[in-house]
Amino acid sequence: MDRAPGLSVRLKLTISYAGFLVVTGILLMAAVLAYYTYFLPSGWILTPTGDFMIDRGRLLGSFAPFIIGVLCFLLVFGLLGGWFLAGRMLAPLDRITNATRVAAAGSLSHRIALPGRSDEFHELADAFDAMLARLETHVAEQQRFAANASHELRTPLAVTRTLLDVARKDRDSDELVDRLHFVNARAIDLTEALLLLSRADQRSFTKDRVDLSLVAEEATETLLPLAEKHGVTIETAGDLAFAVGSPALLLQVTTNLVHNAIVHNLAERGTVRIIAAAGPAFVTLTVENTGEQLTQHLVSTLTEPFQRGAERVRRHHAGVGLGLAIVKSITRAHDGTLTLTPRAGGGLRVTVRLPAAP
Repeated sequence: MDRAPGLSVRLKLTISYAGFLVVTGILLMAAVLAYYTYFLPSGWILTPTGDFMIDRGRLLGSFAPFIIGVLCFLLVFGLLGGWFLAGRMLAPLDRITNATRVAAAGSLSHRIALPGRSDEFHELADAFDAMLARLETHVAEQQRFAANASHELRTPLAVTRTLLDVARKDRDSDELVDRLHFVNARAIDLTEALLLLSRADQRSFTKDRVDLSLVAEEATETLLPLAEKHGVTIETAGDLAFAVGSPALLLQVTTNLVHNAIVHNLAERGTVRIIAAAGPAFVTLTVENTGEQLTQHLVSTLTEPFQRGAERVRRHHAGVGLGLAIVKSITRAHDGTLTLTPRAGGGLRVTVRLPAAP
């Protein structure tokens, strides 16, 4: 941004220090002169000849050169001392400015790490370091996400091209059309999931009062046929739990959690339990399911985009690998937290914690 040239902050502070010192000296000298002239009795000062000075004008005339000399000294001392003090005071800003230039050049790993005790400059430096850390993490996540998304989108497109090449030579293409329809539907689902993830990250939604228990019931009713097909029993419990957020996005969160709990479950007699609970400051939605034994390391990676784990391979209705990533993004956009914990007997427990509605 182009700006008109002006004085530096250091020079402005120097002039301010010097000006304040000179003005203070003038006021002090004026007070001394007023006291000598108006409050002391006449004839109290001896002249060089031994006579008492009675004329106040002669007193001012003899005192003026001394005042001028003192003020000149204060001006020079104020400029030199002010320049030095301003440089010392603004030294942390130089480090912050250099760090900003380094970050603007593309290096987000640089940190200010300002030493010393806490003050305004240290708070600014620490806040800037925290911002750089978050930006570095966010950029790394975006790069990893872009690479994974490109890979996931390339797969259905490559399959589609192969099927179309086969269809050119095969007149009986009913089966190929079905497979193309399946691949195309999967690509559409992936694209819609990416758009939903982007919408949640941008927080471009209207907030309203939402009861998580009702949202859980709605998601359960929607996914009940899928649960019956997989032989999974769904149990719901809990009280009214009001949060503030987007009803559609919070429904998406619950639907994704219940869908994952159904799909990644035991082959027979699996269960899914949904609990909504309310507290004084937060409300929680917990979805837990039976299933295979999971390690803590594996669970910690499940919220990454397109991450299904070593044993959580693609199946029918398994989604596009963005279910928990979308849940994490929506929860974060609602100023909440997402916690994943492996169950001792196998399966997963997922807890969404959101601020309670006032």
